[in-house]
Amino acid sequence: MTEIIYLNGQLIPRSKARLSPFDHGFLYGYGLFETMRAYNGHIFRLDSHLTRLRCSAESIGLTHSILTTDEGKQSLKAACMAMLAANKLKDARIRLTVSTGEGDMTPDPSTCSGPTVLITARNLVPLPPEKYESGFKATLSFLRRNSQSPLSRLKSTCYMENILARMAARTAGCDEAIFLNEQGYLAEGSSNNVFLVINGELITPCFESGVLPGITRDAVLEIARTSNIKATERWVQLNELIEAQEAFVTNSILELMPLTCFEGKPIGTGKPGQLTRKLIAAYRKLVDEAVKLDKRTP
Repeated sequence: MTEIIYLNGQLIPRSKARLSPFDHGFLYGYGLFETMRAYNGHIFRLDSHLTRLRCSAESIGLTHSILTTDEGKQSLKAACMAMLAANKLKDARIRLTVSTGEGDMTPDPSTCSGPTVLITARNLVPLPPEKYESGFKATLSFLRRNSQSPLSRLKSTCYMENILARMAARTAGCDEAIFLNEQGYLAEGSSNNVFLVINGELITPCFESGVLPGITRDAVLEIARTSNIKATERWVQLNELIEAQEAFVTNSILELMPLTCFEGKPIGTGKPGQLTRKLIAAYRKLVDEAVKLDKRTP
């Protein structure tokens, strides 16, 4: 089957897609993206992803109507759903990428004529249950997040630090790299948010630590509130991760992945903890309910 993509308002075969060599997303990394997961044809928390994209776009001066108006949001929602249909996908990984578009060779976004909007989708085969039983092994990244930089709170196409950190982690035989910020506090993983469980309390680094406002992170905090689980967003010391009884990381593709080993030492018992398991089950129930509701909505 020919892979179909969405590019600037059109669904076209991948083989016919053309991006300008002067696109500032390519030349300078001036762009944003959202990675979303579809379950049985339902894109989970699509509205939340598009709201985050809108806020991020406004913060970096991407003010085109398709990114900053309600009509544009509806257009992007329709495009994402059309992508699933065109590629006959049910369970999928969807990426929505936007840039300032084609401009001059110099780093001057005022020369860009309008945004480039690209949506791609691929079939998603989740990691096996065994991986969620063994959990991720993580190492400390040699790079630091800058909590003072607005980029730390944006899902930007300037992704080199994340890639380098993950490459180093893989070389070390680990699944994930954990960033500290420039002050030495715990920040996030290379592509996920981090949660700890200490004495029954759920703890995650606050936004001021230099972390992305994750969609799955928000969902976990929402579950905690409705389940009477004490949850705190605050500055977190590195030793708290080392001494935690449980830990896990979150993103839209992984959902909640137990973090069972850090720097070669087990976290807690070295197995997924009770609260982590409870939250994994609650998250999957939240997804199931959203899919069922979507199917009932005309």
